[in-house]
Amino acid sequence: MSDFRLKVFQAVAKNLSFTKASQELFVSQPAITKHVQELEAAYRTRLFDRQGSRISLTESGKLLLEHCERILEEYKQLEYEMHLLHNEYTGELRLGASTTIAQYVLPAMLGGFIGKFPKVSLSLMNGNSREIEAALQEHRIDLGLVEGVFRLPNLKYTTFLEDELVAVIRANSKLAVGEEITSEELSGLPLVLRERGSGTLDVFERSLLQHNIKLSSLKVLMYLGSTESIKLFLEHTDCLGIVSVRSISRELYAGLLRVVEIKDMPMPREFCFAQPQGQESGLAQVFMQFAMHYNYML
Repeated sequence: MSDFRLKVFQAVAKNLSFTKASQELFVSQPAITKHVQELEAAYRTRLFDRQGSRISLTESGKLLLEHCERILEEYKQLEYEMHLLHNEYTGELRLGASTTIAQYVLPAMLGGFIGKFPKVSLSLMNGNSREIEAALQEHRIDLGLVEGVFRLPNLKYTTFLEDELVAVIRANSKLAVGEEITSEELSGLPLVLRERGSGTLDVFERSLLQHNIKLSSLKVLMYLGSTESIKLFLEHTDCLGIVSVRSISRELYAGLLRVVEIKDMPMPREFCFAQPQGQESGLAQVFMQFAMHYNYML
């Protein structure tokens, strides 16, 4: 029902690229250009400055983007509430999830949600926790699922699942490491960790600081961008990795990895929904309620 030209303009403004907007919306690039030109003609102003292949928003474009985001959000809310009159849930829901949640928590949950709400168009963005929070603030997603310990003041966080980080090593490792170690012994062992901005590293670093250990003092061989990369690295390297206990069930069952307890350094954490302050309705809320019930039934 909303003016598609506004959606086109928003995609171009966010990507600062007609090509990327075309790919995102599955619309030809000439059609994207035509929609933007129609808006510029209607408002009698340029919305983008064009310098070769690069574009940037003009002051008029920045103003339109500000209003555009509010208008499109209102249209989305209107569509949601009108369909509620007939007990129907329909519309678009854009989720963003940190890597661990996207890989090990969401797949089954999303299958259940789609089965119950087949008229909802669902999409999922994957990244580390900082990237998901940034996408939420830039209105590129409607609901974030993150795992870090830091909290941004303009976002609301709601816990939906508890998790724990554990140290793991390959089962046939040549390192002289028993079933448990102390935090002091950890400092002398080679490690592979998740990258900066990941919730996993946030939690690990917080636990270290509680024992007056700086991350910079550890023997970190490598920082990797996903838990899967860490697990594969561990299978071929004699070192310890720090990962979610939810991510290693298959490897433990197959006897590929084993857990090494850091007996004086537990690493609990929470998986949280993140949403803009004041956003308490719409399909994001429907998904949150479904996820809460889904986890309760597990």
